[in-house]
Amino acid sequence: MSKKFNVHPAVMAVWAAVVASGYLIPTFPILGGGSFSFANILNPLSGILFGPIIGALCSAVGGFIGSIIAPHTAWIGFGTFIPGTVTAFVTGCIAWGKWPPVSIREDGNFVFNGAIIVYIIGTILWFTQEIGRNVILYPVIVYGSGFIIAITAILFARQMYKTKERIFNFIALWLFAYGGLIAGATIGNFFSLVIRKTPADIWVGLIIISPIERMIFALGAALVGVPLLAGLRKIGIKAGLQIEDDEINNES
Repeated sequence: MSKKFNVHPAVMAVWAAVVASGYLIPTFPILGGGSFSFANILNPLSGILFGPIIGALCSAVGGFIGSIIAPHTAWIGFGTFIPGTVTAFVTGCIAWGKWPPVSIREDGNFVFNGAIIVYIIGTILWFTQEIGRNVILYPVIVYGSGFIIAITAILFARQMYKTKERIFNFIALWLFAYGGLIAGATIGNFFSLVIRKTPADIWVGLIIISPIERMIFALGAALVGVPLLAGLRKIGIKAGLQIEDDEINNES
């Protein structure tokens, strides 16, 4: 296993507990009942801090516990952890992935960035539902914006993240988080279509509201993430892309 996924179990447990506690704090109400929680700000940070696999695991454990201790924010019951897990995974893929996102290895096999796969799957799932097929503009605008930001982040945000300028660190984390949050929404929206039967007229209104909500969540993730990463670095806890940097430096 690569060193960049070698995270101490105690650190994982602490972060999973932080994510779980985030479900206790409601933020925006959800049309049709329930509310988003503060965990929507923390889930992108899981992927940024620990990479797609470990980050997704932290958000999955934290999200499952959170749905038990905070049922008022568990808008799809015990399955509420799934969109957050996907958000962490995709954010990790964006933050830790490399360009090009689609490449051919020496053995002739294609390699896809996991973020692209999730966006494709989420879009297909939308169109499997009749309500979704009646609101074509929603995935075109909302999912399209997330996909464009995700590709932009893969192209430019890694170098912005590694600079010493906090403003560039902030922009990088926002790009990572927004791309991951919209990807998580592609799966969450499918549950809304299947379980909650959210009608088409509501989805039309959400074409504008959904991106704004995720922009705000991404803003929160960046506001929390920049000082958090700086603080962790100062106390000697390796997290984020600095793990990969140290691995490269040790091998060189």
